[in-house]
Amino acid sequence: MPLSGTRDVTPILPQTAIMPGFDTEALMLEGVSILQVLYEIRQNAMLSLLPPALHPTIPPTIAFVVTDVPQSPFGPFTFAEARVGCRAGARPRGFVARCYVSTETAAEALRTRWGYPAHLADVRLKKGYDRISGTVSEAGKLVLSASLVNPEAISGGDIQYLPAVNLARVKRDGEAIPRIVQVDPDFRMHRADRGKPHLECFDAAAWLLDGADPWWPVSASCAVADMELPVLRYILDPFKPAIQGVERVH
Repeated sequence: MPLSGTRDVTPILPQTAIMPGFDTEALMLEGVSILQVLYEIRQNAMLSLLPPALHPTIPPTIAFVVTDVPQSPFGPFTFAEARVGCRAGARPRGFVARCYVSTETAAEALRTRWGYPAHLADVRLKKGYDRISGTVSEAGKLVLSASLVNPEAISGGDIQYLPAVNLARVKRDGEAIPRIVQVDPDFRMHRADRGKPHLECFDAAAWLLDGADPWWPVSASCAVADMELPVLRYILDPFKPAIQGVERVH
């Protein structure tokens, strides 16, 4: 039998996005820079990080993703996610309990249109000849610092980003109903690098991921791409197995 998450997400629901519905249009973001640093986490917490709708990956992983958007209808912004590796049924995904965004205008759009649990913070992506780093500071406190060290050029076809599944609430019949929203962007790669992953700081509590302990570096990549945030297709009931709680919205 597959393992399923055991997390009761009820205590963190007040910190999630409230969506008016699922009728958002796709949005193309051109020339974004995406840093992803992937680590294994210790197995003792892998079930407690995920709701019952999701299955942990074996080995359990966490991906730190920092995306810099130079232009958008909401202005330039940078946002960061910590995605716990999982599966919804058989499909690989990355569970997002919280993300951080550099501007309130962009954070509001990500919350209401794609269900990101977005909070305002100082989010930065810095590129150097020997290191590409992503940092997040909330209220003056550093909560993430992750880097790709010694970048080497590779083909963009060598990179794969897992779709995010965001914990959110949607308005239905006067109530805010908890749902997990699948966001699977499309990418057109322009260039990419890989290098050694290095995690300098990760405050698990700030990301609502108490118990997550990144201990083994796996990979790091950085790409420049056109990214299309999608029309939403599937949502899940976080309290039910995916096969029972899945709902197609488009």
